[in-house]
Amino acid sequence: MKILVLYYSKGGNTKKLAQSVLEGVNSVAGVEGVLKDTRSVTKEDFLEAGGIIAGSPVYFGTMAAQLKQVFDDFISTRRKMEGKVGAVFATSGDPTGGKETTMFSIIQALMIYGMVITGDPMSATGHYGTACAGEPDEKTLENGIKLGQRVGELGLKLKA
Repeated sequence: MKILVLYYSKGGNTKKLAQSVLEGVNSVAGVEGVLKDTRSVTKEDFLEAGGIIAGSPVYFGTMAAQLKQVFDDFISTRRKMEGKVGAVFATSGDPTGGKETTMFSIIQALMIYGMVITGDPMSATGHYGTACAGEPDEKTLENGIKLGQRVGELGLKLKA
């Protein structure tokens, strides 16, 4: 099973977090992580994935326009995404920079696609997803790995 780790990153922090999420996905036996940025993702990537973990920097408390554009452009895949796992991550420039509202904006899109949403596990933060202000530190990268593992494991359970 494939899990798509989809992200937009302007300064590199969201990409670093995406790479740790991918590491977690790839640690689950029987699961293959596919890392794509918003410029290179295709409809086929969506359709082949058993789950999507999407991440964005905070832009005015919501996801980046580049990520939103992907969800808009791929709306024709919506009914085929139903029942797949969805999860999120975000980065911001400030501790109070809108990470949770950004994650919720992505969660809304995933829910409209009919996906089954999960947050990060209790061994991480037990909240909406993985997030940080500035460059991800070691703890955040560990939480990203845990989020990827969780989605991989849940994807296999839902597939069974």
